[in-house]
Amino acid sequence: MEHSETIDLIQSHRSIRAYTEQEVSESAIETIVASGRWAPSSHHVQAYSIIVIRDQEMKKQLAAYAGNQKYIETCPVFFVICADYYRLKYTSEKLGSPFAASELEQVIVGVVDAALVAENMLLAARSLGMGGVMIGGIRNDQEAVAKLLGLPDYTFPVMGLCVGYPAQQPEQKPRLPKQAVVHYEKYNTSVIEEALADYDEITERYYESRSEGKRQDKWSRQMANYFAKPNRPEVEEFIRKQGFLK
Repeated sequence: MEHSETIDLIQSHRSIRAYTEQEVSESAIETIVASGRWAPSSHHVQAYSIIVIRDQEMKKQLAAYAGNQKYIETCPVFFVICADYYRLKYTSEKLGSPFAASELEQVIVGVVDAALVAENMLLAARSLGMGGVMIGGIRNDQEAVAKLLGLPDYTFPVMGLCVGYPAQQPEQKPRLPKQAVVHYEKYNTSVIEEALADYDEITERYYESRSEGKRQDKWSRQMANYFAKPNRPEVEEFIRKQGFLK
């Protein structure tokens, strides 16, 4: 495979949840945010907003809403990346134009925009010697998060991002085998069974090593448990309250 500093950075990803006491400078925050803003956007709608949070009490409250994830509280800076159609609604109304953005397609566009922004931000932070972790738990109580952050209609939190200077260097978590996720010309279902069996062996060894033999866990079992019941069913209800899916 080809290599470059950028490719090596991307392929060395690992989630960082422990941080030193070194502050993240205002200049670094501006660089991270600017990098997020240059992410691709469908039809140039730029349907996202970034909330920058350094206040300790705010981080503490958001950590509680996200399932008591303490690293939100301990990271130097926390970002909440939102799907945002408020500006677009404002622009349409100001110009006297109908605003048809309640369908699923626009929810998808907003979520994809937010995800691309967040990934750019994490890569920018890592290029500056920092580390971070994405926080899906910010959707555990979207209504409370939206109220705390003062989010208007047609706006909802998609993910959080903790950023800081690493105080840990965990082992990389193995990814699915290439043959399980990469297909050429057409989707090939015939390779899935063998690929997942191989991956179960890999993940079992990973967790056994990481836990010094205390944990033996296969990816297939983790996923079966995860999808055995609906996850965050209240998210759809909140998104409807914000003006979508009508």
